[in-house]
Amino acid sequence: MSANTSAKPVPSSTELRIGGIARLSSCDWPGELVATVFCQGCPWRCGYCHNPHLLPTTSNEPLAWSDVLSFLTSRRGLLDGVVLSGGEPTLQTALPQAIAELRALGFRIGLHSAGPYPERLAKLLPQLDWIGFDVKAPFAEYDRITGVPGSGERARHSLDHVLASGVAYQLRTTVHPKLLDDDAVQRLRTELSALGVTDHHIQEFRAIGCADPRLNPSAADGGYHQGTIAEPRQLA
Repeated sequence: MSANTSAKPVPSSTELRIGGIARLSSCDWPGELVATVFCQGCPWRCGYCHNPHLLPTTSNEPLAWSDVLSFLTSRRGLLDGVVLSGGEPTLQTALPQAIAELRALGFRIGLHSAGPYPERLAKLLPQLDWIGFDVKAPFAEYDRITGVPGSGERARHSLDHVLASGVAYQLRTTVHPKLLDDDAVQRLRTELSALGVTDHHIQEFRAIGCADPRLNPSAADGGYHQGTIAEPRQLA
């Protein structure tokens, strides 16, 4: 009997495209001291994205996974864990192997994701210690934020996986006054509460690096009083 040649090879971690690294962070995983690896590429096009250089699938100044792994190896015992962020990390099929290598070094693993690939995320969850999950809007209103039809349905399926997994999580929603008004925020919080979400934080729009300059504060609209939404809030 001939061998099955139709099976796809497992992607190597060396194929992971990396756009940057924060060598030390105390804010990317609440309560933990971590290094954050920024994976290159995202399938969505949120206008307020403050990392637009990570949206394309290729980078002008990529980092090699071998170099990143070498640095992280030198930080064993000094860091609580490693966060894979982006971009959208689950875009890359090399991510599971990279996570396996980090776990083999003894690191706890956090992930930042907006959930565009529900089944990929479901397979990753058993390897995660924490997930920071971005919720863009009420799920029926996602398309105007992401620019991608059907994105809300994918995000909802991914959130279902997160909530069913038992993995520690924090949901975060970026509020831009031109995209998500107070009524929409309240609809979202009601929707999340009905799903059993207990940890949802509102975070303010950051003008620095905004992907769409039309969303930046201007004299014409009086600017944005960012202090009104600066405090994180949790669902009761």
